[in-house]
Amino acid sequence: MRNVKAKIGAAAAVALAVVASAPATSHAEPTVPNVKYVLTSDTGVTMEVTYLAVQPPSMEAYNADPYAFLKKEEVATPWEFSTTLQDPQWAFLQTGRAGHGGQASPRPHCEIAVDGQVAVSDTQDSAAFCRLSRW
Repeated sequence: MRNVKAKIGAAAAVALAVVASAPATSHAEPTVPNVKYVLTSDTGVTMEVTYLAVQPPSMEAYNADPYAFLKKEEVATPWEFSTTLQDPQWAFLQTGRAGHGGQASPRPHCEIAVDGQVAVSDTQDSAAFCRLSRW
């Protein structure tokens, strides 16, 4: 009988160890992707940028009032902006040169990174345009 109790005790200890080491399951909501816009230039000039800061519920909503979702600013380079978009395919960054007549071409470079991975980039002489597939 003592041998049976020892075996049952050992089996219970093993079962308890297995249960204790099992990973806990989580019912957390999926994370919303982080979108990061980056703009640099060869000359460090001020650039005009237009970018999607807030995701619209639909293309119809965007078309009805685009500036409810876009921001348009003049920024010094280098520049970065981060936001979260439920669907990162809405990400959009357009740059243009803010009046710098007679100066060297700024060669702006834009990037859109999603959760730390560069999804698209562009470099041009005076304006750069980065967008993902919703556009």
